[in-house]
Amino acid sequence: MITTIIEILIIAILIIFNGILAMTEIAVISSRRAKVQKMVEDGNKSAKIALELIDDPNQFLSTIQIGITLIGILTGALGGATLSAPLSQILQPYIPYSEVISVLVVVIVTTYFSLVIGELVPKRVGLSKPEEVAVKLAKTMRLISRICGPIVLVLSKSTEYLLRILGIDNSEENVVTEEEIELMIEEGRESGTIEKEEEDIIKRVFRLDDQKVDMIMTPRSEIVWVDLEDDIEKIKTRIIESERSIFPIASGELDDFIGVVQAKDILSSIFKGEKVDFEKIIKEPLIVPNNMPSLELLKQFKGNNEYVHMSLIVDEFGSLEGLITLNDLLEGIVGDIPGIDETDDPIATERADGSWLIDGRFPIDRFKEIFDDELEFPLEKEDNFSTLAGFILSYINKIPKVGEIFEWNKFTFEIVDMDGHQIDKILVTEINEPDDEEDN
Repeated sequence: MITTIIEILIIAILIIFNGILAMTEIAVISSRRAKVQKMVEDGNKSAKIALELIDDPNQFLSTIQIGITLIGILTGALGGATLSAPLSQILQPYIPYSEVISVLVVVIVTTYFSLVIGELVPKRVGLSKPEEVAVKLAKTMRLISRICGPIVLVLSKSTEYLLRILGIDNSEENVVTEEEIELMIEEGRESGTIEKEEEDIIKRVFRLDDQKVDMIMTPRSEIVWVDLEDDIEKIKTRIIESERSIFPIASGELDDFIGVVQAKDILSSIFKGEKVDFEKIIKEPLIVPNNMPSLELLKQFKGNNEYVHMSLIVDEFGSLEGLITLNDLLEGIVGDIPGIDETDDPIATERADGSWLIDGRFPIDRFKEIFDDELEFPLEKEDNFSTLAGFILSYINKIPKVGEIFEWNKFTFEIVDMDGHQIDKILVTEINEPDDEEDN
């Protein structure tokens, strides 16, 4: 009887140890490296060991597999070979086939406890707090790995050899992509840990990183600039009416730009009754090519105090294409900032019937924010358009006329106003039931 109790205790210990191994395995695999790295930076020595297990799991996983396999063999041997015998003797006077039934009973009971205590419960615990479990058991697992070192070495080499035969490269790092980050952000917003505005800002940063400066610049045709050949009264009127704070300055032609001037410097001299000395107040602009990434320009604005926060955009031939300000870049991240040089900003106005009257220069990204972030415009990357007017020209492949109407996706577009050959106003209406035959 004492021998049977000892055997039962041994089996129970083996099952519990199997559970510890299973819990550690799922915890290490499920742990987020960034969280464990933070623990390391906070001075947690065990976290450093756990981080090593995460970065190089071969030896750790081999150790786990050795332990689980040995425990399974020992549990089966002890349960089937030893516990079934005394149970068979107890059942023999009462039922036939007592040996077979006792083996079945022992196997079923052992399997039940092995699954519940040795697998399911520990794995649920490991999944609930993976980083904490991984850090707490890291030292123990490293010690066991060293004890099983020779066997682990053989298994690890065998695993790597078979992976090479199968053509699987397990040396590549598991790099987190923007899509995965966005999914995690959405999960955080749904759980309430991330605010909707925080989600929008992060998505705008990713979007801004994919944009070139020519996609968000003010085009040349809409630049308000100071011409040195104009008289001072005309310059004063232009500055006041534009309500802008900084202007490119040139002589005769905009391509012959000299620099940029701030409105306060010109108006200060005028109001003081002094002659405006443009040579003293002209500042050097930041000149960048039209294919520069927007975030790279933001870095240049931050890292250089010699320039004002306006950049002139030139093409490969050195001709001026447009300009972009720090405010334009900030609006690309945080959204519209009211009250800052926004006089000529393209707008979208919702009407009483639910339709939208939208400027042709309205950015495609802001259009998506209003209607659907998941919208994908045809030939958006190929034709490199960034405004609603650009999409329309690309889609219908001609200069439209006032009153022209066409449909795409779940929208009806009507050309309301043209400024010469430029699309000025568009009326956009959502169709209640999107056409299944979208653009081809």
